[in-house]
Amino acid sequence: MTPLPQRVNFSGSARTFFGIWIVNVLLSALTLGIYSAWAKVRTRQYFYQNTTVGDRRFDYHATGGQIFKGRLIVVLGLILLQIPLINIVLLLALIVMVPWLLNRSIAFNARMTSFSGVRFGFSGTYWGAFKSYLLYPILSVFTAYTTLPIVIRAQHRYYVNGHRLGQAGFAFNSPLKPFYTAFGIAIGWAVFAVLVLGAIGFVTGALAPLFDPYGMQPMFVPVAFLWVAFIVAFLPAGFIYSALIRNQVYASTQLDGAHQFRSTVRPFVLMTLAVSNALAIICSLGFATPWAHIRMARYLADNTIILAAGTMDEFVDTQEGAGSAIGDAYTDIEGIDLGVAI
Repeated sequence: MTPLPQRVNFSGSARTFFGIWIVNVLLSALTLGIYSAWAKVRTRQYFYQNTTVGDRRFDYHATGGQIFKGRLIVVLGLILLQIPLINIVLLLALIVMVPWLLNRSIAFNARMTSFSGVRFGFSGTYWGAFKSYLLYPILSVFTAYTTLPIVIRAQHRYYVNGHRLGQAGFAFNSPLKPFYTAFGIAIGWAVFAVLVLGAIGFVTGALAPLFDPYGMQPMFVPVAFLWVAFIVAFLPAGFIYSALIRNQVYASTQLDGAHQFRSTVRPFVLMTLAVSNALAIICSLGFATPWAHIRMARYLADNTIILAAGTMDEFVDTQEGAGSAIGDAYTDIEGIDLGVAI
């Protein structure tokens, strides 16, 4: 069957979201951060409900109370970590519990998300999370991080393969080469930019006595140079890597063995968008934050394509017929959200 390209559409507006955002900020401040759990839910619901494929939309079903309970557990743990002797035992227990907590967090976010009434789900294992998020990253330290692309691919494989939409499972199968290629391009850009900046700095330093014979160079010049190095070298490298990896992960993912995905994000467009968003937020004293979020969400949606093996109606009808929706009575007992995202 010829795949039917379906573009993801985001219809949110900065004006509407600004009203939600400003209320969230004010109530979170007035309640000393307590309302932030409900603010997070309102924000996610707005973005999910304004994201559609065809005429079917996503939705977010968590409640502020669920998020708040999870945060209380985290706060309690942080308090206990300050108590002598208890903190040592708790820290050791926490290390053992990290894979379990990660699985709970990912599963919670999956179950709270739906597409056209069909819930997502996640089935992970303790050992799978332990290897992907603890063991492999630790081992990569002993290789001077040269195996970091292997770690990143393993994490994506675990995360994607554990998810399902209704009864339909996701599958991730990517060769290792694109991950090393993205890693190499990002590192190559950073090294090239640092060398160019270093050459400029060397020449400037050599010529400085001609223009500043008394060494009166302001102290902020070296600091400013470091900021320029960060903006020109390392910031673009991060966006290059993120964009290339996103494109590869989407291209390597299938749903139900038939539906495919594509991402067409361009590294420097993404970087320009993010940098201009940051400048707008700074110059507006934070009031441009809603506009920046909407702008980024629209760009990512416009560059996401689903190659569906059939219509969305056929897929949703199949999943609904299989009894894919998870009951609210079960999901109400969940509340752990560590904000895990790949």
